Amino acid sequence: MDFARDLLLVLHIVGLASIIGGFLVQTRSSRKRVEPAMLHGALTALVTGVLLVGVAEMGDVDLNHVKIGVKLVVALVIAVLAWRGRKASSVSTGVWGAIGGLALLNVVLAVFW
Repeated sequence: MDFARDLLLVLHIVGLASIIGGFLVQTRSSRKRVEPAMLHGALTALVTGVLLVGVAEMGDVDLNHVKIGVKLVVALVIAVLAWRGRKASSVSTGVWGAIGGLALLNVVLAVFW
């Protein structure tokens, strides 16, 4: 079970890195868009996060369900924004900033909460 948890954690981090990397690559670009890496990273982080909670629930881990709920809502918002902007040639700076900012928020919540 430890191997499964560790593998899911690595994939979860790769998903978050994909979102943040796609966001940071465009900081100097005047035209913002949802890169495929951002969408795939959002979906990967969302699925692996849910699976990580499932694996933790199977063990003797005491989970903070409020934290998990907040992080799930943030991940869902990121996924929806990325999904809606996936085919557009460009998205507003607000949508682009929300995707990157919420991804960073989820990292901060994971580390400091």
